[in-house]
Amino acid sequence: MSTHDTATPLRLAVVVGSVREGRQGRAVADWFLGEAAADPGLDLDVIDLAEADLPLVLPGYGGTPSPETAAVLGDISPRLAAADAFVVVTPEYNHSFPASLKNFIDWHYTQWQAKPVGFVSYGGLGGGLRAVEQLRLVFAELHATTVRDSVSLHGPWSGLAEDGTPRDADVCAGAAKGMLGQLAWWGRVLRTARAERPYAG
Repeated sequence: MSTHDTATPLRLAVVVGSVREGRQGRAVADWFLGEAAADPGLDLDVIDLAEADLPLVLPGYGGTPSPETAAVLGDISPRLAAADAFVVVTPEYNHSFPASLKNFIDWHYTQWQAKPVGFVSYGGLGGGLRAVEQLRLVFAELHATTVRDSVSLHGPWSGLAEDGTPRDADVCAGAAKGMLGQLAWWGRVLRTARAERPYAG
């Protein structure tokens, strides 16, 4: 790995997947961003789906989106393309992840390829882990690599303090550190690989 690859910050896009009223997703994301900001090797970019108005109807194969949708994509898609790695912050709704997140993922394709994805999940006794398991299948189809470890917050309505910090802060911080370490390794390795030989997915 070249000196440039280790010295250049890793561009990490953090996707906040819930758009639900009264959501906990932004508080969870803000806590995670605070943990990630401690690593000077990361360049963080937050993409909050509550601020991205993408329609549920995608254009037909070979078609083009409406001017309004193109404007939204013109802001978001280049940021995904520039990212070296992703963290998806997701709740668990009815044993899965929210439709807003799937819709956002489906509006893109090459932007995900040959890049690592990590997860911060929350919700109920399972901590959102069932949503994460299903997202792993989705990202595999998109030629992305999901890292082994994730962060799960169980019952955020009682497991988060008023400022959005997990009550079991030490455990969650340790999980975030482990996941970020895996993301950094995969992110830098795959960035070098894409530069030397563009991915032909």
